[in-house]
Amino acid sequence: MSQARRHIGVAERRARLVARHRLAAEARAGSPEEVADALVALHGSDPATVYLAIGARLAEPAATVAQTERALYADRSLVRMHAMRHTVFVFPTALTAVAHASTSLTVAARERASLLKNMAKVGAPDAVWLKEVEESTLAVLARLGEATAAELAREEPRLRERFAHSVGKPYEAMHSVSSRLLRVLGTEGKVVRGRPLGSWTSSQFRWALAPEHPELDGGEARAELLRRWLAACGPATEEDLKWWTGWRVSDVRHALRAIGAREVAVDGGPAYVTAGDEEEVAGPAEPSAALLPGLDPTSMGWLRRDWYLAPELRGALIDRAGNIGATVWWDGRIVGGWAQRADGEMEWRVLVEGGVGREAEAAIERSARQLRSWLGDTRVRPRFPAPLDKELGGYVK
Repeated sequence: MSQARRHIGVAERRARLVARHRLAAEARAGSPEEVADALVALHGSDPATVYLAIGARLAEPAATVAQTERALYADRSLVRMHAMRHTVFVFPTALTAVAHASTSLTVAARERASLLKNMAKVGAPDAVWLKEVEESTLAVLARLGEATAAELAREEPRLRERFAHSVGKPYEAMHSVSSRLLRVLGTEGKVVRGRPLGSWTSSQFRWALAPEHPELDGGEARAELLRRWLAACGPATEEDLKWWTGWRVSDVRHALRAIGAREVAVDGGPAYVTAGDEEEVAGPAEPSAALLPGLDPTSMGWLRRDWYLAPELRGALIDRAGNIGATVWWDGRIVGGWAQRADGEMEWRVLVEGGVGREAEAAIERSARQLRSWLGDTRVRPRFPAPLDKELGGYVK
């Protein structure tokens, strides 16, 4: 008779999340590298998310900006690159080869094929011409060290050429060669985003040649990435794994077998943890509060989120594209949202029916004051605001 799968309930899943994602007071990290290592990757589509996600998990958040800029641009211990689901992430440098081989190469092949297909539709130059522009652009970057797209185009004028993209579709638009080619080179692991123009909240970046890394076997890389992610986020369902990685279900299953993942039960069906992680995990000594930014890797970590995000809160906290806005957390679950007003003050609201109690509200307010303190004169406005973000921040009258 087969042994029954151990059931991991909602309370234990939340306890694991709070401890492993560095949200508990006793689990806070000492550096941005520790945060990124604990979470595997930080969402980088909104530049501010990287800093806010790190600051929410540091024992000394006042040092967030200086420490994160050092890691990204001086030590290069963190790298911003394209990876899962065509999305920009920030990875620990030691993990970039794994991300590249497991995920980015597949994305890159689709990106290059799509670019050539779109160029051919409108009679733009062919693949030979594009290869010449690519090689010239990489040579310019090697000479300059870092450069914006505009600076690269001054050195390689063919980057300025424009062509119609998605002809005949509602979202048809004119694209420059530079915008599409740099994206392809990013997914191929040839270039990375460097230091931004302006402050740390800026979305305009310089480009730089990607650091060299070993070429890994794709299957082995997928197994390693999944092992790392399950250690941080397990238990997770097969649907969660497929969604987060963007892989085919066959790749997910092969990687699960390769790492000897253990099947457990969660509310809703079977899920997986790494070998040796089946034992019960105790919760933190005290419940804790956190203000996490939009697109935070914890908020966006799973496809099935009912165990930490009540369905009735989704309309206020998730936009039409599925992006989660800024969230208020208490004891391992999302209880509301927050935003920064134009005057710099933090506005937050609890959304759960019945509230969360005085202890929780006091802890949330302390987190809000701490965030306001280290932001100083900086104003943060999310690139992908959810409905509650807009309301609390006064973005839409």
